Amino acid sequence: MAKLRWRKFLQQWAIRVNVGLALLTFFLVTVGVPAGAIDRVASGGGNLSVASIVQSAAVSSPLAQGEILYQTGQFSEAVTTWQQAVQNAQKRDEPLNQALGYSYLSLAYQKLGDWEQAKRAIAQSLQLLEPQTSLKETGTGILAQVLNTQGSIQLAMGQPEAALETWQQAEKTYAQAKDNAGILGSQINQAQALQTLGLYRRAQMLLEQVNTRLQTQSNSALKVLGLKSLGTVLQVTGNLHQSEKVLKQSLAIAQQLNPPLDTSEILFNLGNTSRALQNTQAALRLYQQAISTAPTAIAQLKAQLNQLSLLIEIKQWQEVQVLVTQIQPKLANLPPSRSSIYAQVNFAASLMKIAAGQKSSENTHILSSPIFTPGAIAPLLATTVQQARTLQDPRAESYALGQLGGLYEQTQQWDTAQQLSQQALMLAQTTNASDIAYRWQWQLGRIIKQKGFKENQKTDAISAYIEAVKTLQSIRRDLLATNPEMQFSLQEAVEPIYRELVELLVQPDASPENLLQAREVIEDLHLAQLENFFRSACLDAVQQIDFIDDQAAVIYPILLNNRLEVILSVPGQALRHYWTNVPLRQVEALVENLHQKLVLPYTSKKEIQPLSQQVYNWVIQPAETILANSGVKTLVFVLDGALNNIPMSALYDGKQYLIEKYNVALTPGLRLFEPKSLAQIPLKALTAGLTESRYNFEPLEFVKLELAQIESQIPSEVLLNQKFTSKTFASKLKSSPFPVVHIATHGQFSSQSENTFILAWDQTITVNQLDSLLQAREESSFDTLELLVLSACETAAGDKRAALGLAGVAVRAGARSTLASLWLVDDESTALLMGQFYQGLKTGLTKAEALRHAQLTLLQGSYNHPRFWSAFVLLGNWL
Repeated sequence: MAKLRWRKFLQQWAIRVNVGLALLTFFLVTVGVPAGAIDRVASGGGNLSVASIVQSAAVSSPLAQGEILYQTGQFSEAVTTWQQAVQNAQKRDEPLNQALGYSYLSLAYQKLGDWEQAKRAIAQSLQLLEPQTSLKETGTGILAQVLNTQGSIQLAMGQPEAALETWQQAEKTYAQAKDNAGILGSQINQAQALQTLGLYRRAQMLLEQVNTRLQTQSNSALKVLGLKSLGTVLQVTGNLHQSEKVLKQSLAIAQQLNPPLDTSEILFNLGNTSRALQNTQAALRLYQQAISTAPTAIAQLKAQLNQLSLLIEIKQWQEVQVLVTQIQPKLANLPPSRSSIYAQVNFAASLMKIAAGQKSSENTHILSSPIFTPGAIAPLLATTVQQARTLQDPRAESYALGQLGGLYEQTQQWDTAQQLSQQALMLAQTTNASDIAYRWQWQLGRIIKQKGFKENQKTDAISAYIEAVKTLQSIRRDLLATNPEMQFSLQEAVEPIYRELVELLVQPDASPENLLQAREVIEDLHLAQLENFFRSACLDAVQQIDFIDDQAAVIYPILLNNRLEVILSVPGQALRHYWTNVPLRQVEALVENLHQKLVLPYTSKKEIQPLSQQVYNWVIQPAETILANSGVKTLVFVLDGALNNIPMSALYDGKQYLIEKYNVALTPGLRLFEPKSLAQIPLKALTAGLTESRYNFEPLEFVKLELAQIESQIPSEVLLNQKFTSKTFASKLKSSPFPVVHIATHGQFSSQSENTFILAWDQTITVNQLDSLLQAREESSFDTLELLVLSACETAAGDKRAALGLAGVAVRAGARSTLASLWLVDDESTALLMGQFYQGLKTGLTKAEALRHAQLTLLQGSYNHPRFWSAFVLLGNWL
């Protein structure tokens, strides 16, 4: 009965608002127009600061008094004062001051949510200035200020393209007035519009130019704003440590000025950066500081909403309950604006997340308030839809509709959820909002899938998912590389779309066409993961490598929620698939256990082999006969999830390891590496390494022997210890066409690019710096780097997705192949393995064959434990 009552209540709300679906996340409060950002530059360089007003002889004028009231948040009082200023200017026949007064009034009306009055005031200001623009610089400067204010209205009303154009016009007008501060302020505003449009790279470039100019100037409010804006964009684009540094500089200057500036927004952005750095306690502390110093209700709410979502994430339910009761009444008093709509929908999304988790025993007794029920969330979303319509903001309406549709999905009212989802999607598509359209396509796919197994609509569900993936593909290079929501939750907001589509495609009766499409989808997911790792669009597909080698089978293990699916590609045969019904958590737990057994010293082979055999039974055993009869010599794995953390060569069939039967190679995707045999190229190596302790890393005493053994096999130039500096290494790469680069030094692979590095004598070299060094050879028109070897690296402890860093290095280095270690092993055994590897290459073996030859040498000798020989994996081109 209770469930029926909720359904009836929700249906009544649907009839009242005739609206649909949304899944709002942190994006709305981390990237939306920051509180106060436009205020401080809306009038450009001509806008008086509080300090200058106090010191001015005109401090008693209504314009100056209104500015003080406005800066202290007394917006209604500021309106009254500026209305008096406009009347005084009209009586004295001072059209410029009258126009400026209207511009200021527009700002205050915006704060009060009176958009009609705000637009009317700015229109009156522009009308007054129209005959004045040919006058002196004063009139031109005021026109520029008015244009900045007009841009702020347009952005707040959901018209970022118009705002950008207006602010560009303001910049040109300030240039005519020779107002450099106004030019910089307008450029900062343009960056806000670019962010709203999702063009974060352009925003970053613009802000870097602005801050280069500001660094030479004395501390000012404009300098604070420029640094804060740049710090925010750096956070969005994944440059987290640099973001933290820039934001702290902005905060320090804001606090040093007299009087100090409002710092709440800087603290808020610092909280977001700390959160992205996974420093949860620091983020909560910074959000609380932002809340306590916020000058406006909306600024306070933004910080509280981010704090709430983080508390939900870490399951601090007592704190969640307290914060929800604080937020709820504040939302009711907000004037309508895009920011307030986003805040309300964000709050609804958090409430829905809480409600979805109420089945767990950990929070049921705490979160029993009616506010967490669908009946309480529905009217909140219905109100936001109506507000968005009043503002004529279709993007905000799509968000609100989409979230309401998500609420119906959560209560399993599929028909209503589908109807509302379609409405939200239509709005997103008509406004070219692809960055939210894919969410509604995904939601439609989920809803149809739930209905479809009863109504035979699986094909429609697949179509909706495919459209979501296509939309993601069209925007991924902007979205995945820059959207802060993706940075926080790629696994939550993007990966499930791909995996759920694969799950639909690889049903027991899957056709070869469906299997081919599933393979393309999982490859595209891996590409998305890598581009997200780099926070940039850096990858271009090449010829698919499996078409080149008719003795290589490609194996795709795919981790789904309740089964491990494997797609098998054997040369000359149609794709086939097999699966094991096993929960994802069970797979991940066993793989983690196996990884620990392989990495830790003194574990026995008897401890390792049963675990390894279980993975073998999942991934290889069903295809044993097919592989044996096909004549393939090489198994190429496109691994998924936790499987990336263990070497496939160590899989055990009960009698033999996989490396004893096949060459083994890995690739994150078959189109990411150019197919070419190393045997066609004269071998020559640049080798570099450290034997001595540097920066608290242990010495690697056998590195000298390792490099000497390589030099005995192929011509080499050696950089050892002091000679291995980042500058010398870069110089050698640019000066000589080495097809092989071998680096024997400490390194770490991490799921975060800034924590993926190798150690040189003078510094650590991150993956992005390594990319710059290795790509420098392109400037010298050298051939592609054929082989990069990293022989003393390891995956970051506790990072379940650390192998992503290894794939990232392999791709970003521009090398056709990368040989690297998954964990740091005995450097004497490493020296032996590398000597055997290069000897194999010298005799004409392929890279995969040479690695197998080297690993078997260790396996059959004194280093027969898997932790020694299986640590090394070959990524990319195995030929």
